[in-house]
Amino acid sequence: MALAPSLSVFSHTSYLRFWIARVLIAGARQMEAVTIGWQVYDLARETRSIEASAFLLGLVGLVQFLPVLLLSLVGGQAADRLNRKYILITAQLVRIAGTFALIASVFLPTPVALPLIFSVAAMIGAVNAFTPAAASALYPTLVPRDILPSAIAWNSLGYQSAAIIGPAAGGLLLVFGEHVVYSCAAVMLSVAVVSLILMKTPEHKPNHAARGWSMVVEGLRYVGSNKIVQGAISLDLIVVFFAGSVALLPVFARDILHVGEQGLGLLRAAPAVGAAIVAYRLASRPLSRRVGIWMFAAVAVFGVAILMFGVSRVFWLSMFALVIHGAADMISVYVRQSLIQLATPDMMRGRVTSVSFIFISASNELGEFQSGVAARLLGPVGAVIMGGFVAIGAAGLWMRLFPQLAKADRFEDVGEQAIEAAAKPSPQR
Repeated sequence: MALAPSLSVFSHTSYLRFWIARVLIAGARQMEAVTIGWQVYDLARETRSIEASAFLLGLVGLVQFLPVLLLSLVGGQAADRLNRKYILITAQLVRIAGTFALIASVFLPTPVALPLIFSVAAMIGAVNAFTPAAASALYPTLVPRDILPSAIAWNSLGYQSAAIIGPAAGGLLLVFGEHVVYSCAAVMLSVAVVSLILMKTPEHKPNHAARGWSMVVEGLRYVGSNKIVQGAISLDLIVVFFAGSVALLPVFARDILHVGEQGLGLLRAAPAVGAAIVAYRLASRPLSRRVGIWMFAAVAVFGVAILMFGVSRVFWLSMFALVIHGAADMISVYVRQSLIQLATPDMMRGRVTSVSFIFISASNELGEFQSGVAARLLGPVGAVIMGGFVAIGAAGLWMRLFPQLAKADRFEDVGEQAIEAAAKPSPQR
C-alpha cells in the first residue's frame, strides 16, 4: 500500500503547470473571500444590526451568482468551441483588475466602498461563468485517461491545501489591513497567469457539429438523460444550498464566538484541513468499490457536522466540527467529480461542466444568499441548524430518487459505460 500519493501524474509537465496555477488561483480566491466577507460585515455593522449585516453578507453571494446564471451555459459552449487555455488566461487577467479595485475600496468611505465591493463580486461571478468549464474540460486532456482519478485527487488536494493556507494567511494579514491581503492575492494571480502561458496543451479541436444554443440544449439534454450525472449535480445543489455555513462565518467569528479576524481565518481554514487530510488519503489510495454509498454516507456526516457547529459556543469545538465538515465534503466532492468526469464524453465535457457549475454556483453563491435570508429570519444559529437537518434528509431522499447513483460501484465501470454510450449513433429526431 502506498504511504503517499504517487507523484507520477506530475511527470506530465503541462499538468504540473496547470496544477501550480490552480493552487495559486485557489489560494488568492480564498484570501480575497475571507477579506471581502470581513470587510463587508465590518462596514455594515457600523450602522446595522447583526441580522441585517448577515443579510448583506448573503447579498454578496447573490450578486456573484446572477452572472453565473446568465453566462455559465455560454461559458460551457465557449469551452467546447474556443481555446480553453486562452479562456483561462483572459479570465485571470480580468480577476487581477478586480483585485486592484478591491485595494482601492479600502481607502474609500463606506457609501462608496460597499457598492464597489459588490461590483467586483459581480465581476468575479462573470469570470466564474467561464473558468470552471474551461479548466475542467482542459485538464483531463493533459494526462492519460487511466490516471485521471489520480489527477482529480491531486486537484482536490492542491485546492484544499490552498484553502487551508489561504484563509489562515488572509486572517493573519488582515491585522495589517485589507489592502495587504488583496495585494498578495494580486501577486499570486499574476504568477498563475505566467504558469498558464507556459503550459503546453493539445491542439484544440472545436466542435463544429452544432452551433449556438443547440450546443447548450444538447448539454442540458445529456445531463437530464444521465441519471448518475443528474443525481450527483442535484444532490450538491440541495445540500450546499441549505447547509452552507461559510457565508455566516464572519457573524460567528465576531459576534457569537468572539474571536475576531484571526479566528475567522482559522474557521475558514478548518474545513480545508479535514478536506486536505481526506484528499491526501484519496490521492494515495483512491476509492475502488461502492463509491455511491461512500458519497451518501459522507453527505449524512456532513449534515451532522453542520449541526455540531451550529450549537457550539466553544471555539475549538466549532473548529473540530468544521474539520469533520470538510473531510466529509471532500469524499462527496471526490466521488461526484469523478463520476461526472468519467460519465461524460470528452466532446461534451465543457457543456456538461457548465451545467454542473450553474448548480454548484447556485449551491454556493446563491446558497450564501439563502443563508443571509435565513439568518435574517431565524438568526444565524437557526439558519445553520436548519441546514444540517436538510443535508441529512437529502442523503436519504436522494438514495431513493437516484438508485443508479446509490448502486454505483467502480469508477472504471462508469467510464466504460460513457465510452459505449458515446460510440452509439444518436437517435434520429
